[in-house]
Amino acid sequence: MRSTIGRSSGWTALLFLLGALAVLLQPAAAVKENDFKKCHQSGFCKRNRAYADNAASQGSNWNSPYTVIPETTSLNAGQIQATIIKTINEKGETVRLPLTISFLQSGTARVTVDEEKRQKKEIVLRDNSAARKERYNEVEDWVIVGGLELDHTAKISFQDKTQVNVQYGPESKYEAVIKFSPFEIDFKRDGASHVKFNDRGLLNVEHWRPKIENKEGEEASDDESTWWDETFGGNTDSKPRGPESLALDITFPGYEHVFGIPEHTGPLSLKQTRGGEGNYEEPYRMYNSDVFEYILDSPMTLYGSIPFMQAHRKDSSVGVFWLNVAETWVDITKGKDNVNPLSLGLKSKTSTHTHWISEAGLLDVFVFMGPTPADLTKAYGELTGFTAMPQEFALGYHQCRWNYISDDDVKDVDRKMDKSKIPYDVIWLDIEYTDGKKYFTWDPHSFQDPVSMGEQLDAHGRKLVVIIDPHIKNEDGYKIVSEMTSKDLAVHNKEDKLYEGWCWPGSSHWVDCFNPKAIEWWKTLFKYDYFKGTLENTFIWNDMNEPSVFNGPETTMPKDNLHFGNWEHRDIHNLNGLTFHNATFEALLSRKKGELRRPFVLTRSFYAGSQRLGAMWTGDNQAEWSHLEASIPMILNQGLAGFPFAGADVGGFFGNPEKDLIARWYQAGAFYPFFRGHAHIDARRREPYLLGEPYTQIVTAALRLRYSLLPAWYTAFYQANRDGSPILRPMFWTHPSEEAGFAIEDQAFVGSTGLLVKPVVQKDKESVEIWIPDDEVYYDYFTYQVQKTHKGKHLTVAAPLDRIPLLMRGGHMIPRRDIPRRSSAMMRFDDYTLVVAVSKTGTAEGELYVDDGDSFDHEQGQYIHRKFSLSDNTLTSVDAEGRDTNAIKAGEWLKNMGEVRVDKIVIVGASSAWNQKEVQVESDGETWTAKVHYTAAKGGRAAFATMGRVGAKIGADWSVKLA
Repeated sequence: MRSTIGRSSGWTALLFLLGALAVLLQPAAAVKENDFKKCHQSGFCKRNRAYADNAASQGSNWNSPYTVIPETTSLNAGQIQATIIKTINEKGETVRLPLTISFLQSGTARVTVDEEKRQKKEIVLRDNSAARKERYNEVEDWVIVGGLELDHTAKISFQDKTQVNVQYGPESKYEAVIKFSPFEIDFKRDGASHVKFNDRGLLNVEHWRPKIENKEGEEASDDESTWWDETFGGNTDSKPRGPESLALDITFPGYEHVFGIPEHTGPLSLKQTRGGEGNYEEPYRMYNSDVFEYILDSPMTLYGSIPFMQAHRKDSSVGVFWLNVAETWVDITKGKDNVNPLSLGLKSKTSTHTHWISEAGLLDVFVFMGPTPADLTKAYGELTGFTAMPQEFALGYHQCRWNYISDDDVKDVDRKMDKSKIPYDVIWLDIEYTDGKKYFTWDPHSFQDPVSMGEQLDAHGRKLVVIIDPHIKNEDGYKIVSEMTSKDLAVHNKEDKLYEGWCWPGSSHWVDCFNPKAIEWWKTLFKYDYFKGTLENTFIWNDMNEPSVFNGPETTMPKDNLHFGNWEHRDIHNLNGLTFHNATFEALLSRKKGELRRPFVLTRSFYAGSQRLGAMWTGDNQAEWSHLEASIPMILNQGLAGFPFAGADVGGFFGNPEKDLIARWYQAGAFYPFFRGHAHIDARRREPYLLGEPYTQIVTAALRLRYSLLPAWYTAFYQANRDGSPILRPMFWTHPSEEAGFAIEDQAFVGSTGLLVKPVVQKDKESVEIWIPDDEVYYDYFTYQVQKTHKGKHLTVAAPLDRIPLLMRGGHMIPRRDIPRRSSAMMRFDDYTLVVAVSKTGTAEGELYVDDGDSFDHEQGQYIHRKFSLSDNTLTSVDAEGRDTNAIKAGEWLKNMGEVRVDKIVIVGASSAWNQKEVQVESDGETWTAKVHYTAAKGGRAAFATMGRVGAKIGADWSVKLA
């Protein structure tokens, strides 16, 4: 059982207060890199890098001390069990490391290494620590939701005293070659190596050993100096289990490009990290941290981490998922493979070598064999979950700043947005809405009537989002903190007492959402009759959940803090944000009896699996052109890593952007999956109606473009929810054969719409160069101009300040709604427009998914999912899943949708054969005509035909004969 303590003494509180004030009163400046560790300042990273250097210096003389005992190896029902022996000294003493290799039905393989002594709890902890003795083994419970079914058809194809080969996966097309001495695994597809474990011999599992106290006057060796405790920034980390890091080298033979492992600010195609021109000196770090005003082009850690890496080469993709939530570093190097110079016609290929290093936990790695980028994101999503279907309003525009100062201020912004005819869906409240930074309260002076505020927003179809953070103010008389501490639901310090640290409220305690009882308690706090002033249109923002602790080491919690189950914070750090996000998600699922609606919860900190719970944003960026530019690859990388509901603060959080920058940022933001304007408390007000002309009109046009395309965005989210596909798709993902596009990071396709966007992200630029990945025809979205494109070449597109470079790829059909409205709720039953971009072969396809955008009724078939096609001079709409839609018992929403029609169809690239005054429409056994206005091609603009008032029900089968 945990113990609890009462309030801190007055002196302790005073010291904490002074420390916190020192942090809070620092001038706003760029992040101080010295506040965060470099590899050489992180003992386990330094040791493992030195281990790698030692292995490299010995070359072929290096022998990894890890071998598999052949007699322990057995394959049963798709799973290999064996024991690895680590030789630890010249006397031949060894450590036993249980090995499990699981072959899954999906074709994914999983390799897990544990440590027998810790597994059996046969170790002694220092200083009478209450911490667990095992390596952390519960991350799967939080992260993995499916896809673990074993492949019972996996079979041994070869075995001797040196290795065992296992064929597995669909049609047994994959093979794992497990070498015994030294231990290595070579994962093959179609006989070729694609992923190799420990082929450079860098596997290193730091085994438990008792601490031997040095004799008086004797200092520990440099290697041992951080085994037992480590000091950084005035904080000392006690390590009751001693050194326990683990590391593994993973090679992608023949792969030059690797992607993923967000969140970082570098390029989409990850850089090398061992120095050299254009490379990083530091490894990529994953240790979720509050890094305000982060620097760009850096491997430095940020707020979240997803240790999923993908390697890509022409027509082939593979990936690995490092399931570990402790502090992790990843080195990346690339080199040419050795090719026999006498082998004529062979070219040397570049391989990527990675070195993964984690402080604690199990070695647990999933291997995905592709072969396409879509295969990787689908297989990863089957394991960790696909992105949640959001509330429809969440795809609209969100208006935020730190802080709207009162309920009257919120009402005034709402009125002025309407007066200026600027659409938006959500207004946000930062921490100042609370009574003295006490969450679940309202400031009694500034927010005297939050109910009337919420009701005004609701009348306009709008929502309110309020911030709730995990730090709970330590103040007498505050019911929340009293309940949390009395029920023992908060994080503890290393002495197993209540942990106290500092954040926005000053002295605070942190809710421990690893504790199931804490989640159940947390759920009660959001009920409407408890959190007075919230309504059904109130949703939540979780910030500071890395966790951010102002007076903690690296602005976070001490690693030797204790969580539920007596796991150390070091064991679970990168998972902490997900657990808090999950608790809030669970709380919003039902805030009153009988209500079951999709939650909307924004999170700053995240891990693999967070995509199931809501949206993320890239944190405290700056109002600078460089941060606008960096936002595109950051958001693309989130999508590749399975978390596509991502955005960046439009306009930049810190600073006062020039108006050109604001305009360009809104144009880019209109193509972020999560679209929110936000600003620091010291930044000038910059609501769109304050910008003045022409800027207000430019921003309004970008917002209206977003709203008109909401049906396409919602469909893209449905696709992501179904198969893990990114919502913004980089070139290598959509065109995996085109090597020139692999590193392109400043343009993207929107879902499967064929819309290709390249926002202007540089000052004074009035044109962009768009790389064209194929031989298809491309049209300008706004003018229908046929672009003079060539496969693999760049196209210059004019982009004056009021234009977004946006192309339509031939062969696609785009659903949209064209009536300007104040919010998405007001568009709910508007008719649709279909835009058809005709391919070179005269065909096109498209998709529309729509449901009520609020409930879970879509899981009972209450949705419309249409497939549109143009072929043989006929436009058709059929159910995308082949359902008999007449057999579906319609609920209220589906009944209302029965009156929603296809109002207009615009065919861009229309054949001259379609030049007629009317066309025949057929649906539900009825036939009628629709008028057509045909505009001939002129001056490079494509011919286009506009069909007015088509009148077919959006949810029905229909066809239109064009000729």
